[in-house]
Amino acid sequence: MISEVRKAKVQGHPEEKEAIEGARGADYDGMHIHSVRLPGLIAHQQVMFGADGQTLTIRHDSYNRNSFMSGVKLAVDTVMKVDSFVYGLEKIID
Repeated sequence: MISEVRKAKVQGHPEEKEAIEGARGADYDGMHIHSVRLPGLIAHQQVMFGADGQTLTIRHDSYNRNSFMSGVKLAVDTVMKVDSFVYGLEKIID
């Protein structure tokens, strides 16, 4: 969704060299995307926006799977009522 409204811009220093390809994460339309796996952290999402001299960070952590259960229940209840493909909980949340 970000790439739909984001102006094209390549992140990072123009002369940056990556010794091992992919070590710094994926590059999607000029946005760097990283994935980290840590024991004890079920899910962690973080989005950082930056400009000169500032950043805005939005972060969400889940420490157990209970945090997902309301979404799982909504998906299970909804799948019995729809007759088309639905991608993303945001399409069915009231």
